[in-house]
Amino acid sequence: MPDFTHFNDQGKSRMVDVSEKSDTLRTAVAEGLVYVNEETLNLIKSGGIKKGDVLTVAQVAGIMGAKKTPDLIPMCHPLLLSGVDLALSLDEERTAVLIRATVKNRGSTGVEMEALTAVSAAALTVYDMCKAVQKNMVIGNIRLLHKTGGVHGEYHCS
Repeated sequence: MPDFTHFNDQGKSRMVDVSEKSDTLRTAVAEGLVYVNEETLNLIKSGGIKKGDVLTVAQVAGIMGAKKTPDLIPMCHPLLLSGVDLALSLDEERTAVLIRATVKNRGSTGVEMEALTAVSAAALTVYDMCKAVQKNMVIGNIRLLHKTGGVHGEYHCS
């Protein structure tokens, strides 16, 4: 299975051997949205959610998620992350919480999964903190926007 690096010669799962890859500066930026209703958006904005400051707690959860990625995604390498930045904002036009994660390291494998996990953990935290007010929130559009470093070079979402 030459196209799938996570399978050995017998077709069984494996963690890719990156020992021969050179260390490069690697970055990944991912984003996602939590779609809420207008009432929930206003409660987040005014600090009226009883569990606390939704955006701050979700920001910390996203950072923790990036750091825990190899504990959640079986074939991910444990990485020494050099930076994780989570930006959460209210998108009033789409009635949503916009989450953007930027993750960096210098190493032999990329940080795309860490960025995506950071966004996912932050989105789940927004849901958890607001579920008493609204149960039908939708988490969506989680995607990789940009990555640099490594053999495959730069990627930009079109």
